[in-house]
Amino acid sequence: MLKDKTISIQIDVLPETPGVYQFYNQKNDILYIGKAKNIRKRVKSYFTKTHDNNRTRLLVKNIFSVKHIVVETETDALLLENSLIKEYKPRYNVLLKDDKTYPWICLQKSPPKIFYTRNNNIKNAEYFGPYTSVKHLKILLALIKEVYPFLNHELNHLLKISSEAHSIRLFDKYKKPIKELIKGNLKFCLNHLKKEMLNLSNKEKYEEAQLLKDKITSLEKYQSKSTIVNPKISNVDVFSVIDDDSHAYVNFLQIAFGSIIRSHSVEIKKKLNESKKDLLTLAIIEIRNLFGLKTNEVYLPFKVNLGENINVHVPKLGEKKKLLELSKRNAKFYRIEKINQMKIIDPEKHKNRILEQMKLDLRLKNKPEHIECFDNSNLQGTNPVAACVVFKNGKPSKNEYRLYNIKEVKGIDDFASMKEVVFRRYKRLIDQREILPELIIVDGGKGQLSSAMKAIKSLGIEKKVSLIGIAKRLEEIFFPGDPIPIYLDKRSETLKIIQHLRNEAHRFGINFHRKKRIKNSFDSYLDGLKGIGPKTKEQLLKEFKSVKRIKESSIKDFMELFGEKKGKRIFNLLDK
Repeated sequence: MLKDKTISIQIDVLPETPGVYQFYNQKNDILYIGKAKNIRKRVKSYFTKTHDNNRTRLLVKNIFSVKHIVVETETDALLLENSLIKEYKPRYNVLLKDDKTYPWICLQKSPPKIFYTRNNNIKNAEYFGPYTSVKHLKILLALIKEVYPFLNHELNHLLKISSEAHSIRLFDKYKKPIKELIKGNLKFCLNHLKKEMLNLSNKEKYEEAQLLKDKITSLEKYQSKSTIVNPKISNVDVFSVIDDDSHAYVNFLQIAFGSIIRSHSVEIKKKLNESKKDLLTLAIIEIRNLFGLKTNEVYLPFKVNLGENINVHVPKLGEKKKLLELSKRNAKFYRIEKINQMKIIDPEKHKNRILEQMKLDLRLKNKPEHIECFDNSNLQGTNPVAACVVFKNGKPSKNEYRLYNIKEVKGIDDFASMKEVVFRRYKRLIDQREILPELIIVDGGKGQLSSAMKAIKSLGIEKKVSLIGIAKRLEEIFFPGDPIPIYLDKRSETLKIIQHLRNEAHRFGINFHRKKRIKNSFDSYLDGLKGIGPKTKEQLLKEFKSVKRIKESSIKDFMELFGEKKGKRIFNLLDK
């Protein structure tokens, strides 16, 4: 149902053609710009669909008017959308931020020289780039100056290049192979040098021929290091994308003659739960504009419409697939790098990002700065115990962990045991006027969750805390009163924190259970033996850890622990 008659009328008169739509609020501020194959159908969907994303719901709530621009094709809509977003920067649109100034290679004729610069405004010079890696740029320039030393203007007097006119003649002679070398076409340059070397050799100019041979060797070494796939794969752009709950990470590789000549990665913050396809499309357009790319062949992980002049290929195997996987690997490392940077530079922002995402994923009223998780342990149906672990701001607070012996439940009953420990835990916090957690997690499905909820309700705090259960088999997240679980993405930070809590509770409870079981086996083994009191039992347990080790110990071990007289006496008392 549309939100009001005014919007309904505006939508009804929209064209059913490709184009760009713009949403405005009541103050006539632009909120969002989007593209569509069918403008009317796309705009209408905002008002007729149920949106899971809070930002999308807020956007729709604030839309007062809709404007549009009709274009010929989807590709035109894509390009127009991109330029309008950059111009108006609407608050609900994704915007790639890249405020770096990248260096360019400058090739200058008079005087002949080659260098890199961040200012591409020198007259009568050619520019190549921009480059994202200064390190790669320096290696390339060093190679070019080694092969064509007259470009090293500062050293020309040492190289006996007597005049600028002579340097310019050399520049004109070698201009084409130099440009091809900058572009990554080493084969062209190698063929040019080999042909010249052969010519010099035929004229018996052996010393000059040897100098060219040394340059050829340098080029071939560089080629062997830089070539990663068949040199026939050339003039290709490779893009990949990975994402998590809040961001997407796109990597770009530019391939020339089997070598990577450029790599660049970008981070995109999601705003309206955009799809990977939309985010990748946005990044491709931005990156192609940034580097002035004219390539007509692109390798992608899935089909994206980039226009009639660009051939999109989705590699399935072989060297092309290898390039795509390499790009994806770069995107993954870039994501890790950005997350680690945030942890170091702004740990508070990193913490808040994760907690805000948890709040959104788990439908919570507040950020879960304080979380507690419960797990029951009763290995082999004996000695039932429970553990409660506490996380503050997404990290374990180990001094607040608690262990429980099950007191009221007879036999093994996981549901009743869960109800007991949850009740005991929060009855104590309430009585001592301590702060309750924002989120309580129980290890288990609907049964354990229902039992925990009974305890929460009996204490009257069901509106003060949130409660969920996690079932191990499929990592299902259950909510009270909802029979249908949710499934979080396996890469989700929210799921990772829940799993960490669950695993900590399990580990803590198992260790407690194991110690209790060992103590009980000790007690049952030592009970009834005269002359062995509580302190001696405790010493035996601390030293030997198990009944098996006691039985394997010698009289010497007991004498070292208790002294000669007492050690002999206890050794003789034990049923070994």
